[in-house]
Amino acid sequence: MGGHEDTSCRDLTHLGTMTCSCLSPLLLQSRSPCPSLSVDNLLVLTVATRETEGFRRFKRSGQFFNYKIQALGLGEDWSGEKGSSAGGGLKVRLLKKALEKHADKENLVILFIDSYDVLFASGPRELLKKFRQAKSQVVFSAEELIYPDRRLEAKYPAVSDGKRFLGSGGFIGYAPNLSKLVAEWKGQDSDSDQLFYTKIFLDPEKRVRQINITLDHRCRIFQNLDGALDEVVLKFEMGHVRARNLAYDTLPVLIHGNGPTKLQLNYLGNYIPRFWTFETGCAVCDEGLRSLRGIGDEALPTVLVGVFIEQPTPFLSLFFQRLLRLRYPRKQMRLFIHNHVSSGHLAQVEQFLAEHGGEYQSVKLVGPEVRVASADARNMGADLCRQDRSCTYYFSVDADVALTEPKTLRLLIEQNKNVIAPLMTRHGRLWSNFWGALSADGYYARSEDYVDIVQGRRVGVWNVPYISNVYLIKGSALRAELQQTDLFHHSKLDPDMAFCANIRQQDVFMFLTNRHTFGHLLSLDNYQTSHLHNDLWEVFSNPEDWKEKYIHENYTKALAGKLVEMPCPDVYWFPIFTEVACDELVEEMEHYGRWSLGDNKDSRIQDGYENVPTIDIHMNQISFEREWHKFLVEYIAPMTEKLYPGYYTRAQFDLAFVVRYKPDEQPSLMPHHDASTFTINIALNRVGVDYEGGGCRFLRYNCSIRAPRKGWTLMHPGRLTHYHEGLPTTRGTRYIAVSFVDP
Repeated sequence: MGGHEDTSCRDLTHLGTMTCSCLSPLLLQSRSPCPSLSVDNLLVLTVATRETEGFRRFKRSGQFFNYKIQALGLGEDWSGEKGSSAGGGLKVRLLKKALEKHADKENLVILFIDSYDVLFASGPRELLKKFRQAKSQVVFSAEELIYPDRRLEAKYPAVSDGKRFLGSGGFIGYAPNLSKLVAEWKGQDSDSDQLFYTKIFLDPEKRVRQINITLDHRCRIFQNLDGALDEVVLKFEMGHVRARNLAYDTLPVLIHGNGPTKLQLNYLGNYIPRFWTFETGCAVCDEGLRSLRGIGDEALPTVLVGVFIEQPTPFLSLFFQRLLRLRYPRKQMRLFIHNHVSSGHLAQVEQFLAEHGGEYQSVKLVGPEVRVASADARNMGADLCRQDRSCTYYFSVDADVALTEPKTLRLLIEQNKNVIAPLMTRHGRLWSNFWGALSADGYYARSEDYVDIVQGRRVGVWNVPYISNVYLIKGSALRAELQQTDLFHHSKLDPDMAFCANIRQQDVFMFLTNRHTFGHLLSLDNYQTSHLHNDLWEVFSNPEDWKEKYIHENYTKALAGKLVEMPCPDVYWFPIFTEVACDELVEEMEHYGRWSLGDNKDSRIQDGYENVPTIDIHMNQISFEREWHKFLVEYIAPMTEKLYPGYYTRAQFDLAFVVRYKPDEQPSLMPHHDASTFTINIALNRVGVDYEGGGCRFLRYNCSIRAPRKGWTLMHPGRLTHYHEGLPTTRGTRYIAVSFVDP
């Protein structure tokens, strides 16, 4: 409880009743004998013409505290339902009718409250206690703002402390008094309930004597968020969470996201009532799950997967590999692919479909030649699922999403939400695929819990105002609440923001789950497209994906001391590159094509003279020197320090290059010392397949390595001890990547 709340009434709620000792003399005269306030004599009435997600949230919060709730108007049309007009007259009409059978029940207390945008934060006993302490027979919520007729402001009674104006979204009172309150209603459903109640309240005779109404000025019962966002914070206690009004130091029983504050209510509703606490974590994440356990492949729901390649994107080959690794039968999946990029990606998409397209139930490709805009393509994908009643889910995935968790699709389906996204973040950054709040102009704002959710300090399923990049939508939602065929256009907003704005407009909740590590987002910043294999240059922007594509799968074993061989004294041999890394580096060099002549004159080096020349291309010639140094620091330096204890390197180099050996060009290399503290020599192709012969001989030890393994590197000291030569290549072409480290 708030420290300054009035607790003058003697609370006998442990007996289920409360005393009347705090009633005013006026009320005691009007009500005899004094009724007890029992939770059994409390009825909650609300109006809901349809079962929205907001209404289900309201019911769930009420059931948490065992409120008796009766919904009025289910199935009726209501023009004022989405706040498109002032019309709340339907609520008055339905309440008036419902009160007919309760008008003479003096012991019955009725709470009439909105439902789509309301949460219970505490139970019936606290509600009744605070109602009794208000010392009136009807208590309305109070607001900072006057609505809908500002001309009535001067007629409001002055207040010294608290909110001055009546709010019609919630009130509580004895049934006979509420019956008197609505008795004079003769308006239309489209009329304003707020104005109707305001005029009654502003009539002193009705307010004081006939009905006896007061306002909850200090938000002890009702908290209207409109005009009070800065006053309300979450209050965490041991295993509990409440909304606290800082202005009055009160703990309201009901939270109403009236007006434009529904997103803040969604935020509070992630925690209240006790849905997430620091002690318990998420208490409701396992409610209403749709288990797929034990269901055969053919009985699993059909999923349409929408793939969107809207701009040049690194690691597209990995994207398709991860799509194939999803643990979901492809015969229950359909593919819709929109590729907006012609150069590079066109061949990758065609290769994927040629190799795997037949494994899916169906495939539809919209290529760059059609010139379909992103928003239109996304509408096409969603509509394919919408129009097909056998489509149970629509799974939209952008190409910059790295789905590293193969169970992602199953986990999202099992969470059983209309719209849900898995958390994705960029490596080492707070950038993610969701927003926890919106600014006044509808763009990004950081919620109080954003960083904790992104960094995994708060884990759960979160109602958020914006998701992007990857999400799952129920087909039934696309055919009902989201049946509009233009989800991705809204004013002048980008498709992702338009999508979320349209969903919010339909009162559909968007959820984000961070209960698992699903993957991450690629950074598209500074993605270079001027090379043959652009992904090679992504070691800074997307290091995790660079490692997955280019670093040998057994490198970590080598770093742990396994899979490291010593074929010659102090010469170590371990896996470092994948086959793809080797192939792409060779192809990139051949694509560049400006191989040196292999003679002593070399303008590329400082003094223009090379003692032991090779036919090669330096890394700096293809603008790869910075990326190569990053590779040396991240992957070679740790191995060096492990294999040569006591030596620490910053992996500096003057020369790093790819050498080409051919029998008719330069088959071998004369004996020499390297100008380095240590050297790495990575085999980029396969002996016996791409070439014959070759290898390296260390003369001092008379030790030769004649069968270098593709993707493995030799690491050996440079100066003084390891005098060596390149053995003749007798057939084909041999490629090696060499670095003289710490010259």
